[in-house]
Amino acid sequence: MLAPGWQQKGKKVSRPVPAERDLVVEVAGDGWCGAVTRVEAGMVELEDWKGRRRSFPLGAGFLIDGEPVRLEKASAAARGRTRTASGSFAADDGRARVARPSRILVEGKHDAELVEKVWGADLRAEGVVVEFLQGLDLLEEVLATEPPDATRRYGVLVDHLVDGSKEQRISSRILAGPHGRHLKIVGHPFVDVWQCVKPSALGIPAWPVVPRGQDWKTGICRGLGWPASSPEDIGIAWQRILSRVTTFRDLEPELLGRVEELIDFVTVDGADPH
Repeated sequence: MLAPGWQQKGKKVSRPVPAERDLVVEVAGDGWCGAVTRVEAGMVELEDWKGRRRSFPLGAGFLIDGEPVRLEKASAAARGRTRTASGSFAADDGRARVARPSRILVEGKHDAELVEKVWGADLRAEGVVVEFLQGLDLLEEVLATEPPDATRRYGVLVDHLVDGSKEQRISSRILAGPHGRHLKIVGHPFVDVWQCVKPSALGIPAWPVVPRGQDWKTGICRGLGWPASSPEDIGIAWQRILSRVTTFRDLEPELLGRVEELIDFVTVDGADPH
């Protein structure tokens, strides 16, 4: 019982984490949650989702996803890391590759912007273009106009792809049709791609619950105390959310795996013109 270290037995040890810009942390015992905006003179400044800023001493006393961490000043090597936002190693040659005929299709502008924010460097290196459909209902029209084949594969990312949903019924019908062989449709279970961003990235405990019958994005904005009276307000809200996404760690795994599946599907041998 009195062996050295018995007092610390069972206690969680804070792991060191570089205090890099936009890293979201919670202050243990304080409740303040925010993103790192700067590190200076042994202090780290955090900005919460309302734009308020506070400074705290570097070191222990912080949490990431509920786990204790010790914030340290990022080294020059860490600041110059060679990984992309998706976690992949960046290519030595940063030039974009000539676009493949294969495509990744997403339902809307916000989906496309989120995929670009995290996987943009990878997609340019692979020559993969992301296009948005403005709704899954238009997919059949796209396929009829430009049918996929062995060298032009289409990977499709769908919101709210769960059993019994309209999206699931449309996807199943299309995959069973003449274009299914050269098509991959995957999706996440969330109502909208906004929910693919972890609440912790915004410094909130959870996404607001929107009552049935209310416009979902309007309800989210109102639940967060943001303006929601016009399309411009909704656009500003999305840009606010998107600004908190810096790496794949800010996204839910239900989205991460599906996007990686699509990238693999459209870049396999036979889909490459070179």
